[in-house]
Amino acid sequence: MRADSAVVAPGRELAARDTDALLTVLRGLAAVPGTEVMRRLVVQGDDRALWEGHARFPDALADLVLRAVRRRGGLLAARVPDLAGIVRATVDSLRALPGGGPVSVVHGDLVPPNIHVDDAGAPTAVLDFGFFTTAGDPAFEAAVAAAVWDMYGPYAERHTAALTRLFAEEFRYSAETLVLYRRAYALATYDLFSSDSGDGHFRWCAGVLTRPG
Repeated sequence: MRADSAVVAPGRELAARDTDALLTVLRGLAAVPGTEVMRRLVVQGDDRALWEGHARFPDALADLVLRAVRRRGGLLAARVPDLAGIVRATVDSLRALPGGGPVSVVHGDLVPPNIHVDDAGAPTAVLDFGFFTTAGDPAFEAAVAAAVWDMYGPYAERHTAALTRLFAEEFRYSAETLVLYRRAYALATYDLFSSDSGDGHFRWCAGVLTRPG
């Protein structure tokens, strides 16, 4: 669709062509049922299948957060006040989510370069599965897509808020659940691009965890 926001900063307003493409991709992925094979996938940075020992996605995600924070949580704690409290609240809130919802394929990295479109802007392919690919709640996919679509541009927070509202309205997802999933994603991925706190993804994750809502 376009270059990553770290390379070319998006403009102030989200283009309808882009949001329409994102909605089409999210609907398409949500229509693909999660399988047992998908449940056996390991997300990047972890050491076991995400669903191992779990029957519910929120519980699997909660344990992933705990494992991820044990890796290099000291780095994150230096940038995020009361990290322990944030982790505890995130894990407790994940475990409190209701079960029995749909489980579909999750791409987990719907940044613009990973979506190819035709001349009319209609999606033709989704590339680069593997970073956070699993079976899971389609609301998690929407939460992450809203957050990573523009991570580094000058209007990133504005765009994340607008996409979060759009996805909540279009798919009837709880806005609070989308925010919760976004925090879980930040806690699970903060150290996946370097072993110190100097990279942009780490700073982005710290920002997600220190901003309200």
